[in-house]
Amino acid sequence: MKAPLPKAHRETLHKLFPFLVWIRSVTGETLYADLIAGLTGAVIVLPQGIAYALIAGLPPEYGLYTAIITPIIAGLFGSSLHLISGPTAAISIVVLSVTSGVAEIGSPEFISLALTITLLAGAIQFAFGLARFGALVNFISHTVVLGFTAGAAVLIATSQIKYIWDLPVAKGSSFVNTWISLLKQIDDISLLAFATALVTLLTTVLLKKINAKLPHMLLGMISGSLFCWLLDGHHKGIALIGELPGNLPALAAPELSLDLFSTLLPGAFAIALLGLVEAVSIARAISIRSGQRIDGNQEFVGQGLSNIVGSFFSCYAGSGSFTRSGANYDSGAKTPLAAIFAAAFVVLMLLLIPGVTTYLPLPVMGGAILLIAWNLIDIHHITQIFHSDKREATILLVTFFSTLLIELEFAIYAGVMLSLILYLRRTSKPTLMEVAPKFLGSATELRSSTRSNLKECPQVKMIRIDGSVFFGAVDHIQKQIEVLCKGEQVVYLILYCPAINFIDIAGADMLLHEGKRLKRLGGQLSFCGMKNTVKDELQAIGYLEKLGPESFYSMPDDVLNELIPQLNKTKCHQCDRRVFTQCPGKEQ
Repeated sequence: MKAPLPKAHRETLHKLFPFLVWIRSVTGETLYADLIAGLTGAVIVLPQGIAYALIAGLPPEYGLYTAIITPIIAGLFGSSLHLISGPTAAISIVVLSVTSGVAEIGSPEFISLALTITLLAGAIQFAFGLARFGALVNFISHTVVLGFTAGAAVLIATSQIKYIWDLPVAKGSSFVNTWISLLKQIDDISLLAFATALVTLLTTVLLKKINAKLPHMLLGMISGSLFCWLLDGHHKGIALIGELPGNLPALAAPELSLDLFSTLLPGAFAIALLGLVEAVSIARAISIRSGQRIDGNQEFVGQGLSNIVGSFFSCYAGSGSFTRSGANYDSGAKTPLAAIFAAAFVVLMLLLIPGVTTYLPLPVMGGAILLIAWNLIDIHHITQIFHSDKREATILLVTFFSTLLIELEFAIYAGVMLSLILYLRRTSKPTLMEVAPKFLGSATELRSSTRSNLKECPQVKMIRIDGSVFFGAVDHIQKQIEVLCKGEQVVYLILYCPAINFIDIAGADMLLHEGKRLKRLGGQLSFCGMKNTVKDELQAIGYLEKLGPESFYSMPDDVLNELIPQLNKTKCHQCDRRVFTQCPGKEQ
């Protein structure tokens, strides 16, 4: 009998091959559940894969190839049991934006570059996973993602209007130029193309309302195609998708050159970040329902590997799909085998019925994609942001309009930079407030003297700092202390510090100078309630000794017991405020 592997070796093996963990839970019952969920997923991804490939400017089969390879690799090497990866609308529009800036849409070079940028994006994601940068997605705020996806939705919808109205638009036209071109030709709109798209859209929406479990998009596309066929649309000039090649994903060779990498790197980085945000946020959302714990770093690895491997099998960049992942969970999927079964069903469809798109009109796809674009806009949360937070609303608007007016990859960076700038601006202005004991018997319960209308000692000022004391906040803290102490010649200052989480060298130096200033005036600076971790940081940078360990106290009463006897007794006996129980002359 073989000896079991040591625990450390098992953990390493499970990190390298995470599917070895969940594969042991597979039973006949879970296999059946995954098979049914996989069939459901294949029916959903068939129209979506074609639609997303068209959004990316690629032949329709590339969307199906991405729906085959990407979810298998991501499922095997990710951490989520229910996340389904593959082509997505937001990633597709960014791929189009980045690649069309280098090559003509639809050309062989365009396809090759789409695969190269997929390889680059996957390598970035994989490197982030190995470096354990799973928390990186937290720096891309939800507001930035909302603004970007809303802008991407408008761009996606705009890209389909030419098919819905059957009007020519130059390839690679910007958002503004596309609408200028369309509006100039508005008198030439094809009513048949528009009606075909409308039938598709309305049928899809109606079927979804009747029964959300129906493959409403597939049925909507069938109804639009029948409508167009009955009116002899093909012979009246309505363009068709045409037959799929009916082949399995072929081996491809992404173009590898340093010059090309440097050209595509900014776009690849944006795709990598957006893909990770989508995948991890969707995985976490579903894990709340399933009770599973998600490993962000492992998801990075899974997404990275899926794009790296996919780029060599004619797949373009993919990520987690909320629609397909949600449907996968609701269909009863138990393990990532559901994603593998879905991919297998797509393979069968591709091999057995490649002609499924032969008579599929472009206006039908346009109508379906228009609905996909609409579903990308999170109206509920966008409205909530506009009603609750002006700063977040500004970030959302800047990201949204940047998405429409500049290159998409830089729109993401603009939103992230603005959100970080506003965050730093906010953290650079921590709240400083005068506090006093709520009850005379004890100084342990301090409250804002202004808000609670509490008396303050004319010789001792107690100030609470809510926020970190770092280089960006030093100037603000100094000015606030000056303002709060102005008018009363206070030389004894107590900083109440339980809400301080971090002090850097610049902050510690500022506190040191403030202490020296008060000492020259005959007073002192004391610290109360500071966390031990913050004191450890001060000691590590050599400032605990400079500030004086005797200046630090655990409780307000500790510092007051030592400080009150040092005050001017004459002023104390003339004072009628009696703020502290330690005040002279107060009956105990």
